[in-house]
Amino acid sequence: MHLDLVDLKLLLAIEELGSLSKAAATFPIAVSAASNRLRNFESRCALRLFVRSSEGMQATPAGQLVLDRARQVLIETAKLNDTLDDLAGQRRVSLRLAATTVANSTFLPAALGPFLADYPEVDLQLVERKSSEILQAVQDGESDLGVFDGNLPTNALMSLPFRQDRLVLLVSQAHPLADTGHVRLIDALDYPFVCLPPDRSMQRFIEEMAIRNAKPLRIRVRAPSFGTIAQLVAQQVGIAMLPEAAASRFVRELPTRIVSLGDTWASRELRICLRNRDELSVHAQQLLTYLMRPQPD
Repeated sequence: MHLDLVDLKLLLAIEELGSLSKAAATFPIAVSAASNRLRNFESRCALRLFVRSSEGMQATPAGQLVLDRARQVLIETAKLNDTLDDLAGQRRVSLRLAATTVANSTFLPAALGPFLADYPEVDLQLVERKSSEILQAVQDGESDLGVFDGNLPTNALMSLPFRQDRLVLLVSQAHPLADTGHVRLIDALDYPFVCLPPDRSMQRFIEEMAIRNAKPLRIRVRAPSFGTIAQLVAQQVGIAMLPEAAASRFVRELPTRIVSLGDTWASRELRICLRNRDELSVHAQQLLTYLMRPQPD
């Protein structure tokens, strides 16, 4: 049976207004045309959908079932139209992604670049927060997706794997720790550190770990980025704690070395959090797909 969306809209208008003439006026079409549409629809499906009473037109039991399905069809049709408009680039799409300092500074650029190139209609708001704040932002609907430290419980949120990383020390080649290869944080706290600004989520985490060892960081200087930190470390200003993915790049470019951290918390699994995969917009689902692609070697 061929379905005309105008017929479905007319049926729902009749139900809502309780009158064929009032329903016809909302389109607008002539009452006779509306009557013919209703009659033809009932004839094609061999059902009586409405009965007239002193209170107006009311749906029959069969009609109520048809109306419920018609409402679902129109809702899904509207979603399809929105999706087609989005994919055709006919309107701007905004997505919100919250992530940790480590994710933003190491793994995310490689994943986000191809996604944004393939979907030029998307405007992405990327914010940096600590993991607990990321989980709350996704739970509250402030962010579509989040990338967080997988050691934290997610409660009702869905959690998917993203990347594996660990924190390491970056030291100059002339530093006393350069040849040790492996230390615990407590053994490094006697040396001055080059750090990120205090409001950065990773820096707050590092300082919390130092306090747990009852030895606050000796902060020589704060720098705005991993690159600046690495240059200062290379000039023997101090040592730094960085994600291994970032530190590995700097070792190839600067006279620095990586010293592994033996603390269990230094090994970190980054994960993606979301509320419900089925409730994501089509573009948010595509972003999730790009984030979950295997990391290139």
